[in-house]
Amino acid sequence: MTEIAPDRLAALAEAQAPREPETTRRRRTAATTPAAERLRSGLTRFYLVLFFAYLFLPLAIMSAATFNDSRFPTVLPWLGTTTKWFGVLLDDRLMWDALWTSLIVGAGVVAVALPTGVAAALLLNGLHARARNIVYALMVSPLLTPGVIIGISTLIFWDRAFGMPGGVLLTILAQASFITGYVMLMVLARMQRFDPGLEEAALDLGATHTQVFRRITLPFLAPSLAAASVIAFLQSFENYNTTLFVKGLDTTLTVYIASQVRTGLTPAVNALGVILIGITVIGAAVYELRRRQALKP
Repeated sequence: MTEIAPDRLAALAEAQAPREPETTRRRRTAATTPAAERLRSGLTRFYLVLFFAYLFLPLAIMSAATFNDSRFPTVLPWLGTTTKWFGVLLDDRLMWDALWTSLIVGAGVVAVALPTGVAAALLLNGLHARARNIVYALMVSPLLTPGVIIGISTLIFWDRAFGMPGGVLLTILAQASFITGYVMLMVLARMQRFDPGLEEAALDLGATHTQVFRRITLPFLAPSLAAASVIAFLQSFENYNTTLFVKGLDTTLTVYIASQVRTGLTPAVNALGVILIGITVIGAAVYELRRRQALKP
């Protein structure tokens, strides 16, 4: 009697086993697919609701507290609708001075961090792999250093080495020491899509290195430079840990607000937040409208 191999027996058993009719399988798939799609769609919508609530609900509560006739920045209990906190904001000269200082520091940080970050990105882009990794690690390290350490070390170094006390200039230098890293990363990401053959062709045609940078490299980097400038300014504007140690007798807006939290915060700060939000929204809307007009034929 001929012996049948086990794998052959398994194949015969699978072939003789009763199969589910094709129509039944299609009905079951059609019944389960809409249910799975509805579940996934529902979970996606639920996540989006939570995401946008997490982003915008605090801003909405802060804005609503601006119009509450309460001495404290709160929504409940609602004591009545008022706009007096905008008048209180206009009369708060210390806050406006702190805001002006923050704007000066932010502009100074952009002026220092932008060219330094661009130079660092161009340097990294021209190095070999091994040297690039070492230099990259050194340039990114300030981003990983706590702001308190940067503030204290900057104050000690510049005060002992050059006798420079705390103030606006030292604040600019301290903030630019790590904000330059953000600019470098953004410019370096843009440089990854740059064709070096364009520079080589321009040099072969007799252009100088300055002309190549001004007419080829710089226009290519323009979008990343604009974005890096905005990021650098915002990073400077909201910085607190580093600024606290190097500000000297000057006060930025974040430091002023932090001091007001200890002494008693009023909804005038909320009014300033509403104004800044309005400026941001209007600026974003104008930019989007101009972008769409530029895309039209």
